[in-house]
Amino acid sequence: MKLLLRQAVGIDVAQNELVVALGRMDEAFLVDIYAHKTFSNSASGFEGLVDWVSSRTEPGIGLRFVMEATGVYHEQLAHFLAGKGLEVSVVVPNKISNFFRTLEVKTVTDKTASETLTRFGLERKLDSWKPPHSLYRRIRHLTRERDQVIADRTVAKNQLHAELAGFEPLASSVKRINQKIALLDKQVKEITTELMALVKRDEEIYRQVRLMSSLPGIGLLTAATILGETNGFELIRNKRQLTSYAGLDVREKQSGTSIRSKPTISKKGNSYLRKAMHLPALAAIRTDERFKAIFTRLVGKHGIKMKAVVAVQRKLLEMTYVLFKHNSTYDKSYLHNSPLPQETL
Repeated sequence: MKLLLRQAVGIDVAQNELVVALGRMDEAFLVDIYAHKTFSNSASGFEGLVDWVSSRTEPGIGLRFVMEATGVYHEQLAHFLAGKGLEVSVVVPNKISNFFRTLEVKTVTDKTASETLTRFGLERKLDSWKPPHSLYRRIRHLTRERDQVIADRTVAKNQLHAELAGFEPLASSVKRINQKIALLDKQVKEITTELMALVKRDEEIYRQVRLMSSLPGIGLLTAATILGETNGFELIRNKRQLTSYAGLDVREKQSGTSIRSKPTISKKGNSYLRKAMHLPALAAIRTDERFKAIFTRLVGKHGIKMKAVVAVQRKLLEMTYVLFKHNSTYDKSYLHNSPLPQETL
C-alpha cells in the first residue's frame, strides 16, 4: 500500500443531518474517497461521527474535518470537534462552489457535496478554524433579536393602520395593538442598550466598530452587525469572499450566443448581513460624494436605481473589511485622489 499523505472528512451540514464522506491522498497524490455515512446534527450524532471516523482512518496521518459556513447549522459541530483537539476547517461557500465547477460532476446532491468538501480538504492547504470571540457570538444574537423585534413592530403597525382605515374600528383591538407596539418599542430600546454596552465592554471590539462606522451610512449598530455576522471577518481573506458570503456577488449565465441572462446578485449568503447594508447604502448615496457618483454613473448606465443601490451596498461592505484589515478610518479625500471603481451589476 502506498504511503498516505493526508486524510480528510467532508461534511455537508444541514439543519437535521450531517452527510459525511471520508477520503485520503497517497504519495502519488491520488485521491480516494472510500466511505460515506449520514449522522444526525446533534450531540449523539457528533459522537457517532468521531467514533466512525476514528475506526476508519490511519492514526498519525494528518486528518482534517472540512465543512461549509452554512448559517448557524455548522457551529455546534465545529465547536465540538475543535473542543476534542481535532483539525477543523470552515470554508466560505464561494470557495466550494468555484472548486465544484472544476470537477467532472454532473449532479448536485448531499453526497456529492460532501465528496467535494473531502476532495477540497485533500487538495488544498486550509487554515484551521478556531472558536470565535464569545462577544461576537453574543453581538450576533442581540442584533438578530433586535431585527426580529423590529419586524414584529412593523407588522403591528401595519395591523394598526389597517384597523384604523376600516369602517368603525374596534376600540379594544386598537388599544391592544397600541400596547403591543409600545412593548416592542421598549424591547428595541432594551436590546439596543444591551448591545451597545456589550460592544463598549471590550476595547478592541469597540475600536473596530468605530473604525468601520467612520464610513458614511455605517453606524455603530451596522458595524456591530457586520462583526457579529462575520465573527470578526474570521473566514474572510479578501473582498470577493466577503461579498459572496453576504450573497451580494454577481451571477451571470452565458453560453454561446443563444443564452445570456441579466446579471443579478446570487442572494446565496448571509441574509442578515445583506439586509444590514440596505439603509446604510441609501444614506451613503445621500451624504457622500464618492458613493453618490457611483450611484449616478450606474443609473446612467442601465437606468435601474435598485441595481445601483446594490452596487453601493457591496462597495460599502467591502470597505468595512478594508478598514478593519488595515486598521484605518475612512478618508473622504480619497475621492479626489483615485478614480472611481468600475462597479458592475
